[in-house]
Amino acid sequence: MSSNKPIVLVPACNRPLGEHPFHVAGKKYVDAVRLAGALPLIVPSALTEELDALLDLADGVLLTGSASNVHPRYFDESVHDSSLPLDPARDAWTLPLIPKVLARGMPLFAICRGTQEANVALGGSLHQAVQEVQPYIDHRAPAGQPAAVQYADVHEVNVLPGGVLASIVDRAQFKVNSVHGQAVNRLAPGLRVEARAPDGLVEAFSVTAAAGFNLCVQWHPEWQAEDNPVSMQMLQAFGHACRNYHDRHRTPIP
Repeated sequence: MSSNKPIVLVPACNRPLGEHPFHVAGKKYVDAVRLAGALPLIVPSALTEELDALLDLADGVLLTGSASNVHPRYFDESVHDSSLPLDPARDAWTLPLIPKVLARGMPLFAICRGTQEANVALGGSLHQAVQEVQPYIDHRAPAGQPAAVQYADVHEVNVLPGGVLASIVDRAQFKVNSVHGQAVNRLAPGLRVEARAPDGLVEAFSVTAAAGFNLCVQWHPEWQAEDNPVSMQMLQAFGHACRNYHDRHRTPIP
């Protein structure tokens, strides 16, 4: 019997294990898709000509965070710190994927690197080292600490009224974790700021002209999401949108 749950594509990152290349996806993102009431489908990588076929299978896309940064050549800059990891194989297919998702009206939920990908894919740019830019604070996690410390809530975000995020969480402020060195610099055309950090940094945005649900956040709502009411509200909104997309596009043929 086939499942009636919507299918959400989750892009894998690329990591060497020993001398061998591997595709990897964080379990916390897969778990978050399930908390949203959907079935996760990890995509190892894709050629440009394969993107439409993959999207034909899907009812939503969750763009994950990652240790790697988006390559700055996509916003006409050189690499600021060559010691930081890149993942050009992921860039090569997720960046062209994003406009296709939005054009279909397919739900999109982007987290951390995924949010940076969305801004760059749509014509924006990034701060490569936000801690070096005034007036912003250091948004990186404390080095050498356990994950529970690195992913602990550290600052408020201020939710802008009237947007997607405000309609989901129904509150003006809440605390989030902060585990990123890159961040939005120039916001791409057509994006609406949904939340800012106290220092003014863009923490969330949406694509105003897209027909489907979309929300891009800089923090990590997938971290221990089941115990975080705000994270669950966002995941449930994403899951609801994916189910609606599924019901509209995958009605069984009589």
